[in-house]
Order: sequence, then structure tokens, then C-alpha cells
Amino acid sequence: MSEKKTTTSKFGKPSNSGKRTTYKKAAPKPAQEKSTPSKKSRCPYFKKCGACQMIDTPYPKQLRQKHAHVAELLEPYTRVASFIGMEEPEHYRCKVHAVFTHDKKGNPLSGIYREGTHDVVPIDTCLLEDQKADAIIASIRGMLKSFKIKTYDEDNGYGLLRHVLIRIGKNTGEIMVVLVTVSPIFPSKNNFVKALLKEHPEITTIVLNVNDKQTSMVLGDKEKPMYGPGFIYDICCGMKFKISPKSFYQVNPVQQEVLYNTAIEMADLKGDEVALDCYSGVGTIGIIASPHVKEVISVELNKDAVKDAKINAKINEVKNITFYENDATRFMQQMAESGDKVDLVFMDPPRAGSTPEFIESMAALAPKKVVYISCSPDSLARDLKLIAKKGFKVEKAVPVDMFPFTRSIETVVLLKKSSVSVD
Repeated sequence: MSEKKTTTSKFGKPSNSGKRTTYKKAAPKPAQEKSTPSKKSRCPYFKKCGACQMIDTPYPKQLRQKHAHVAELLEPYTRVASFIGMEEPEHYRCKVHAVFTHDKKGNPLSGIYREGTHDVVPIDTCLLEDQKADAIIASIRGMLKSFKIKTYDEDNGYGLLRHVLIRIGKNTGEIMVVLVTVSPIFPSKNNFVKALLKEHPEITTIVLNVNDKQTSMVLGDKEKPMYGPGFIYDICCGMKFKISPKSFYQVNPVQQEVLYNTAIEMADLKGDEVALDCYSGVGTIGIIASPHVKEVISVELNKDAVKDAKINAKINEVKNITFYENDATRFMQQMAESGDKVDLVFMDPPRAGSTPEFIESMAALAPKKVVYISCSPDSLARDLKLIAKKGFKVEKAVPVDMFPFTRSIETVVLLKKSSVSVD
């Protein structure tokens, strides 16, 4: 059912995406291929955790199930292309978050929240997480007693260490460790840093982040480097990106490159286009597209993301991109009212999808092409129904497996402006 493929693109180095699954006939619906785990799961935390729902489903079967789901939803608009899977689908997460707590005897524990709760499931290693990240978290957990550092207790508010966040630059090898505490005072800070670096000299930077609020958010507003510059770099599609503790950057860097290469290749850029990058985050798509268009206009509401995007453009010496801190819907409405035009819109909305107002303003701007990057086929199908009514036709849809062993699906869709709308 599958054949190996190595994707090489003019937009970046070989992606090593690995596996593309093809279909000669309609794939069975998810209900026909149950992913019920065996009595003994290969993951000892499966029944307690809930994060990787398909951990015991063979990988080709996962892709069939996911393809069937997205194909059924997009059936009114287009035939869904082959699913782009991974050659090595384990240990792909290069952003790893561990919650720290303790047992009844006060011994430190770390793990993840049980799905839908704030109950911590103690975990030593995870089949989805980068193994180096797991090893660093284990070392930190083992050091706490000797440094007399207490883990935070959500019930009574006592303790210091709440979370540890590890971010790894897959293509640079750089590693950032973020220690999230309730206080800016970290006992024996210098000795702790030395001891951690002795165990893991490959760590590039260590950051102290202070989160003293009763919140479900992991990171607080205040942070300070304890070692190194306080950020790392990674490379995607030949471009260099700065990653800070709060920066948005895909957790699967191998498939991130596949995803963005697919989006830009799908746009079939000629070099004379004006492209509008909406929901642009830290500017990843716009910066990667910049060498292949005349101009990129990037719109993002989050001011921290816009700040990072400007830095990333400067790092890559990109001069044909302009960043705006604005609501994308309002910005497009203003452009349309001013008579401005764009040839192409990239849109990468959150899981909830876009909004009718956004689609209305995009239709008023009347781009020739739209490349929609979706992380939810359900909200994608809903949005495509609205976009189609505005005179756009779905030309192609390609699903990319960004999150193996989970039900999550990323899909890249190309739409082209047709002559009539169907309001």
C-alpha cells in the first residue's frame, strides 16, 4: 500500500519525508478499521495518558484511516491526494514539555497532564518525544533532591519548579532548556547550571521563566537567560529561524519542511506575484516564499510573533517582506477598500479554522490563488464550503502527517478564483 519517496525541492534541501501512501481505490472509513490497542500496549502509559490515540495501530493503517477521514470530508470539493507520511515516525517531537510534581513522600516526578485534566501522569520516556529531550528532563528530575529544589504543588501553591520545556533545533543541533518556576530566585543557580551542563554539554542555552499565576498556561511573562543567549536557531527550507521560549515553531521539523515545501510548490510561483501571508506567526511561510515572489505582505495580530518575524527576516536578509501587526480580516477589508490587489493569499489559521468575516474580506480582495494550510479537516471542510460560495474552486488537497500516532491531520489546499460566485 505504500512506496518510499524522498522529496527534493528547489525551495529547500531534501526533506527526508520518507513515505507517501498511494491509493488505487477508495480507502475504508475509520469505523471499518478500528484502532483498538492490543491487551498490552507497546506504550506503558497508553491507558493513563491519552495523548497518542493510535500508538498501537500499524503506521500504514494510521495513514489509511486518516486519509479516509479527510477524503470523506473534502469529497464535495476535490479528490484528496496521497498522504505524505514519515520514514521514521517515532521521536519526532522537538518541543517537549514536562510537568513537575512529587509523590506522597516528596520524591520529584515529571510527566504530562492526563488528557482533559490536570492530573500528572509520571513519564520517563515517550515514543513521540525527542530522546535527547527526555534524557535532559530525567537529569533535571534526578538533580532536584541534591539541590533541595521542591516541585510545585498546584493544590497548596508550595514549591518552586513547575515545568521544564525543551526545544531542539533539529537541523542545527542547538538545544534550549526552559525552567519554569514560581519565583525568580533559583537556589544555587550557578552550580545547578554547571551540574546540568556537565551531564549534557550539548545544551546551548538555559532560560529561567517565572510563572507565579494560577493558570493553565505553561510559560509566564518574565524570563531571563541563566546560560547562553536565551534562544536557539533552526533551519527550515534553507532559511534560518530564531526560536525563543514562546516562539511558535512546528514540533515536527522534518514534516514542517515537507508541509511548507508542499504549500509553496502548490502555489506554482512565477516570481512576479504579490503574496499576502495571513495568520503569519513568526513569518515562516512568508520568509520561505520570499525568494520566489515579487513581494510578501505579512499580517499577524500577536505582537511578540511580529517581533520575532522581523528578526527572522533580518537574519535571512529578506528585503521584500513587510510585516503588519493587525487583524487579518480588518487588514484585508482595508486593502480591498483602497483598491489594493494581491495575487496569492497564504492562510494558516488555528485549529478552529477561519471566520466568515475573514472569508468575506478575502473574497473582496479577489486573489487569483489561495493556499490554505489546515490543522483540522473538520474546520477546513466548513471553511471550504464558504470559500467555494465566493467563487473559488478547490484544485488540489494534500494531507501531511505532522503528528504520527495521533488523530491530528494537516492538509494543504490550493484554491483558484473562478469567474462566478455562488452566494
